[in-house]
Amino acid sequence: MITRENIITTANKLFVEYGVKSVTIDRIVKELHTSKRTIYNHFQDKTELLKACLAAHNERIKAENEEIIEASDNAIQAMGYMHQRIIHRANLTNPNYYNDILHYYPGLLQESYRAAGNFAHRGLQKLGEWGIRDGLFVPELDIEVTSKTVMALLELLKDNNRFPIEKFSKERLSFGVMLPYLRGVCTPAGVAILKEQEELFKILL
Repeated sequence: MITRENIITTANKLFVEYGVKSVTIDRIVKELHTSKRTIYNHFQDKTELLKACLAAHNERIKAENEEIIEASDNAIQAMGYMHQRIIHRANLTNPNYYNDILHYYPGLLQESYRAAGNFAHRGLQKLGEWGIRDGLFVPELDIEVTSKTVMALLELLKDNNRFPIEKFSKERLSFGVMLPYLRGVCTPAGVAILKEQEELFKILL
């Protein structure tokens, strides 16, 4: 029996691998070995299906982030593991995926992220507070500004148009963008921890 969850899982896999525009309902039907009627019993159209895929995607990342924070020894280590996951996902995602959503479904990414509670920003704010408490980040750190800046930097690392992958490896970008910024918000104790944890920002496969 084809369930709503089966449809979301299969559609999301195809969207991520091939981009949203090129994946039609017919293609999803073929992949599932089912009928259009089955799809439309659960979703009004492709837009509604894409919304469900984004919601599931956000919930999965939110759960991953929470697990990482819970399992990490300090805020810097948690940021390193989260960074690995972000770049890993970027490497597995067709660049057309986000480009198609931005072009053909304007506002949908932001709407989905807001519906998920702006979880990435909240997670980074939590890490900032944790780092300050542990004396790893400078006490005058503006957590709201820093969390937004880190989000922008992480998005920048995924920009293959600005940084073509044949010229700029993810490791090069990490060491050229993320690590210098993190050093700037660290106390001497934080810099020492960051140096110990540098490998987390290098293992990106």
